[in-house]
Amino acid sequence: MKISARNQLKGTITEIVKGATTAHVKLDVGGAIVTSAITNAAVDELKLAVGQQAYAVVKASDVMIAID
Repeated sequence: MKISARNQLKGTITEIVKGATTAHVKLDVGGAIVTSAITNAAVDELKLAVGQQAYAVVKASDVMIAID
């Protein structure tokens, strides 16, 4: 895969919850959970499954940094 987005987080799918039209896909990235909302059709087309390796790809014009 080649993509222009620089923020690519590789992880493992831990949960997929389908709703009426949108699915929430949870990805464990080094112990942190990233949740993506994508269409049910995208889940089906990509054949996503729990335990599968996948990437969270973040493409945004603004990325904020926060501290405690």
